[in-house]
Amino acid sequence: ENPTELLSQVAQEVNKIESTDLRQEIAACTQILAGLRFDKQLISTMFREEVMRESVVYQDILQKGIAQGLEQGEKQGEVAVILRQLRRFCGRLNPEVESRIQSLSKPQLEELSEALLDFTNLADLQRWLESH
Repeated sequence: ENPTELLSQVAQEVNKIESTDLRQEIAACTQILAGLRFDKQLISTMFREEVMRESVVYQDILQKGIAQGLEQGEKQGEVAVILRQLRRFCGRLNPEVESRIQSLSKPQLEELSEALLDFTNLADLQRWLESH
């Protein structure tokens, strides 16, 4: 059978489910799995997008994605502020130092943001990075 026809048949079977909540959950799960193999446009034509948004599975995935994005954005912001402060203090930083700072964990970045207030020269930064 043609994969597109198969997806169409699955969508038709899902639409036959009487319980609205169950139908929405199964439709959302089917769309997620279909996304591994089929084009987004094809999936959208087979299933209503609002069903996906109403799904608790979709909402859970969405919330995790939002949380992860916020965490990454927060870390990038911390890195940017620390690099700006260090450039103002030390001048231009070499790419290895910048890369090392960007690879620090969030708790390490927080620790560095406080420690850099006590730095008197670039060697202090180097020592701090070597010890962390």
